Amino acid sequence: MSTAVGGSPVGRVARTARIERATSESTVLVEVNLDGTGRTEISTTVPFYDHMLTALGKHSLIDLVVRATGDTHIDVHHTVEDVAIALGEALRQALGDKAGIARFGDALVPLDEALAQAVVDVSGRPYLVHSGEPEGQALHLIGGHFTGSLTRHVLESIAHHAGICIHMRVLAGRDPHHIVEAQFKALARALRAAVAPDPRVEGVPSTKGAL
Repeated sequence: MSTAVGGSPVGRVARTARIERATSESTVLVEVNLDGTGRTEISTTVPFYDHMLTALGKHSLIDLVVRATGDTHIDVHHTVEDVAIALGEALRQALGDKAGIARFGDALVPLDEALAQAVVDVSGRPYLVHSGEPEGQALHLIGGHFTGSLTRHVLESIAHHAGICIHMRVLAGRDPHHIVEAQFKALARALRAAVAPDPRVEGVPSTKGAL
C-alpha cells in the first residue's frame, strides 16, 4: 500500500496527536502516530516506566514520543499518572471518529514464566478489569522507582482518558518485572489489532453509528 509522509496510507487523514499537560506536579508531552512502525523516544525520568512505554510503542507499532519531568523527589506517582493521562488523551484524539477500525483486539503474551492476556474494545466507554497479579505484586518496588501498584493505575488512566475498555488478566508469573512487562506487551498487541484499519469495515464499527 502506498503511504504518505509520516507513515499514513495515502487518502487517509493522518491518525496523529500531540498532547501537552502541565500541572504543579509535572510537565508532560506525548505524541502518537497510530500508523507508525513502533519508533519511540521516551524520557519520563522514571527508568522502568521508560522501559515499559518503549515496549508499548514497539509492540503496538504506534510511534510514541513521551517527554516528562515532575516532582519525582516526592514520589514518581504524579509523573507516571500524568503521562498515562496524556497518553490516553492522545490515543482518543488520534483515533478521531474511529471509522474503519477493527475496534476489538486481544493478545496473549508470555515473558518467560509470566503470561498476560489483554482484551481491548475501542468502545468510547472507559472501563478496566484487572485481575490475576500474585499477592504482594502491588508492593514490589521495581527498578528502584516503580511500585507494582502503578501498573493498574496506568491501565485505569489510559482506559479512562482514551475511552477504551481494557480487560487485563495475569495468568502466570513470579518475577515482578516480568509480570508488569508482560501486561504492557499484551496491551500493546491488543491495541495494535484494535486500532488497525479493516478494509471490510464501512464507517464506524458499531450498530449505534458512533463510538
